[in-house]
Amino acid sequence: MPSIISADLKITGNLRSDGDIQVDGFVEGDIDSATLTVGEGAQVKGHISCDAVRICGTIDGAVKAKSVVMAKSARVIGDIIHDSLAIEAGAFIEGNIKRLEGASRSSGGTSNVTPAPTASSSSGGSQTSKPLAS
Repeated sequence: MPSIISADLKITGNLRSDGDIQVDGFVEGDIDSATLTVGEGAQVKGHISCDAVRICGTIDGAVKAKSVVMAKSARVIGDIIHDSLAIEAGAFIEGNIKRLEGASRSSGGTSNVTPAPTASSSSGGSQTSKPLAS
């Protein structure tokens, strides 16, 4: 059973949980939990550190998680550090996307996704305008 921040609730401060958190309201602070779901109307201003995160709303800050899923309504302004990343068409990212260091050794590289004009590819290769999942 997740801890739920409802749509009419605004929290200022950091959240830490060994369980699941679902944010449907507004959080200004860092979130550290096992899993996190950011609802479609939710806004988070702060850094995220989780095992798994599903983003449907807005995050203004860095996201670090083993598994990141971005729905088409997702909006992230900040870097995403991940082991597994899925991006639905229509999701918005302004920042860098990097694989966790432990995962890059086994996969042989980094993710080069260019969904926003400000993100750049470090490989020097051709870029694509379609969102990619790694």
